[in-house]
This record gives sequence, structure tokens and C-alpha cells, in this order.
Amino acid sequence: YRGCTLVQPLVNGKKMKTNQIIHGKVFPTLVKFALPVMLALFLQALYGAVDMWVVGRYAETADVSGVSTGSMLIQTVTMIISGLSVGVTVLVGRRIGQEEYDLAARAIGGGIFIFSILAIIFTSVSLLLPQQIATLMNAPSEAFDQTVQYITICGGGFVFIIAYNLLGSIFRGIGDSKTPLLTVAIACLINIPADVLFVKVLHMGAAGAAYATVMAQAVSVLISLLIIKKKNLPFKFRIRMVKPRKSVILTELRLGVPIAFQELLVGISFLVIMAIVNDIDVNSSAGVGVSEKVCAFIMLVPSAFSQSMSAFVAQNIGAQKTDRAQKALICGILTSFSCGIIMFYLAFFHGDMLCGIFSKEADVILRGHSYLKAYAIDCLLTPFLFCFIGYFSGLGKTTFVMLQGITGAFLVRIPIVYLISRIKGCTLFQIGLATPCSTSVQIILCLIMLIFVTKTMKNKKVNI
Repeated sequence: YRGCTLVQPLVNGKKMKTNQIIHGKVFPTLVKFALPVMLALFLQALYGAVDMWVVGRYAETADVSGVSTGSMLIQTVTMIISGLSVGVTVLVGRRIGQEEYDLAARAIGGGIFIFSILAIIFTSVSLLLPQQIATLMNAPSEAFDQTVQYITICGGGFVFIIAYNLLGSIFRGIGDSKTPLLTVAIACLINIPADVLFVKVLHMGAAGAAYATVMAQAVSVLISLLIIKKKNLPFKFRIRMVKPRKSVILTELRLGVPIAFQELLVGISFLVIMAIVNDIDVNSSAGVGVSEKVCAFIMLVPSAFSQSMSAFVAQNIGAQKTDRAQKALICGILTSFSCGIIMFYLAFFHGDMLCGIFSKEADVILRGHSYLKAYAIDCLLTPFLFCFIGYFSGLGKTTFVMLQGITGAFLVRIPIVYLISRIKGCTLFQIGLATPCSTSVQIILCLIMLIFVTKTMKNKKVNI
């Protein structure tokens, strides 16, 4: 049935629905696909924000700083896993677009094998070296123990964090963005009451927030596996498919490793920023942590379109429909930028109100708003950068995605933060300006790459 738009294939003895990602109208199909992704990101940000809100209201500033510093590490690892999962998303999406369903199943098996190894590595490191990690992150002395506790407990639950990201990447590749929404909704419903129980009722502080997060992720993954087992997939998948097939694993690593490496280095750049801020005082540390939770919400739309773009583009490139991939890029940028204007206004002019949701300390709120103003500027830039990243990832140009990310992190963001931090009396707003500066440089690189890729696609087909 390859390339046939009139005949619907029979998979597992059932007629499959027409693939709207390949055959439907671009804008409504992209938005329809991106909306569940955005809602999933919202709920994921929500249960992370609940940790900060409950700790900020019912624990000490040291606990807030501990959650802030520890969650920065967890976020970095999650970014690495999410980046590596792009390889699975793109390969599965490309095979679905080519209607090679057996190969798509093998791609999923290879992804499960890779991520199982990673779960063992990350869990072992976080359980064996939590104090050393907290020291490297320059955790404030007042919050050092809380940071160690948070890293140890959340690190022990890395297997569930990794499983969640893998499941999401698989279903986005298939073209199903609703199942990941369901899994994170389950986690959110469990995390909120668990936070209240452990932090407010049992007075466990940062450790309580960590236990709530791990518990929510664990139950979410287990229930999700039961749901997925009953779903009608476009192929047959058996546990024996989880094996190290050389060609599959090498392809997924070729696509995913550059993204993961970029996310690692970008995460390190933000950890450097956190370490510099931690050296100021505990209130600045807490302020940055509070503003980072707000950022998770104001960046929802471009983040959703970035993830959706990679799957959308991968399937259409697999079906050799490059014009639809290009239209998706334009639609994603325009939609994200429209929302970015609203987010800029809220973050820049009402950031104190937003930070006040997560802290009761006036000085923490003031410093958080100062840092958030810089991110407000970034709200006008990330719609371009994030959509470009999703587009190039879908094309398989992940090495470029890595290079532009490294350039922004190590040639722009870190040097600017270091230079500004040397200025006596520098503010968190000035330190935060390193982020939009980095984004601007990355956008310029993406525009240059876009011109090159567009010319190339006119002359030959894009292949994996």
C-alpha cells in the first residue's frame, strides 16, 4: 500500500483510519495534534509547580532552594532523555509515513532497549553521588541537606521519568498525542494530594515534594502500560522485539544523540547559571527557582509546537511531502508568536503576581520577577527557535540542532552570565538577559540552515 492515498491498509486485521498528518489540512491538523501535547506539558509543568507552591507555602526558604536546585538537575536529565527520544519519534514517524509498520515496531523495540540501559546508569549515579552532585551545583549551605535529599529521592525514580518520556515519544511518532496527555494527567492527579500530604501534613519539606513526584510518575507509568496494552496500534508489538538490532539502534542514536548532547550542554549552561546565583544568597536561589516554574508555563505553546513539529514533519518527509512540512513550520511559528506576545506582557508587567503564586517571601518574589523579566523578552523569540528545532529534528538534521544549541549555550549564554556576574551589584534581570541573547544567535543560525535545506530539498529527496 505504500504511497496509496485511496486504499486504507489492514493492520492486525482492522482497517486503519486515514492518516490526517499526511493527508489532512496542514494548519488544523497541526493544531489538533499540538493541543494534547500542550495540555500534557501544562499538566507536567503543573505537578512540578505544585511541588514549589506547596513547599513555598508550608516549608522553609531552605526547602524552596533545595527543590529549586535539585529540580534543575532533574530537569536537565529529563531534557537529555527527551532529546534522545527524538530519535525514536523521528524513526517511528518516518516508518509510519512510509507505511512500513513492522519496521516501526522494531524501532520501538530498539528504543526500549536503549532507554532501559539509560535508566540503570542515571539511577545509579544519582543514588551513589548525591552529595558530590549538590557540591558541583554549589547548593547554598543552608539548603545543602535538602538538595541532597531531593536529588537522591528523585534520582531513585528516574526509571519512571525515563519510561514516561519514552512512551510519549513512541506515541507522537505514531501520530497519537492524546495518550501522553492521559499519562501526565494521571500523574498530576496523584502528585497534588501527595504533595499536600507529605509537605503540609507530615512536614517533610523538600524530601516530601520529591516523594510525591516519584510516586506520581510510578503510578502514571504503570496505569499507562495497562491502557496501552488495550489500544489498537497500527502494528503488532511483542516483547521479543526489545533487542539490540544494530541498524535500528544506530539510526536512533544518530538521530537522538545530537539532540540529547545539545540538551545536556544547554542544561549544563543553566546549571552554571544556578551555581552562580547560588553563590549570591539563598533568596536569589529561591527566586530563580520560582521564576523557572513560571517559565515552564509561559513557554508551553512553543514547546508544544516544537515536539509536535518533529513528529508531523517526520511523517510527511517519510511520505515525500516536503511542502506540507514547510507549511507546518510557518503555521507553528505564527501561532506560537501570537501567544508569545501575551506571555511577554504577563511575565514582564505582572511577573510579581506570577512568582507570588509559588512563594510567600517578599524578597524571593521581587528577585524572581527580576529574573522573569528577561524570560519575558525570550517569549518573543522562542516561537521561532523552538519551531525551527522541531522542524530540523523531523528532517533528521539533528547534528545541526546540536551545534546551534552548543553555540548558544557555550559561546553566548555562559560567557554573558559570567561577565555580568562579575559586575558589582548586578541584578537577576541582567543575568537573565543571557538567555534571549543566546536565543537570538541561535535563530540566526537556524535561518541560515533553513535557506540551505530549502534549496537542497528542491533538488533531491530527504532520506534517513
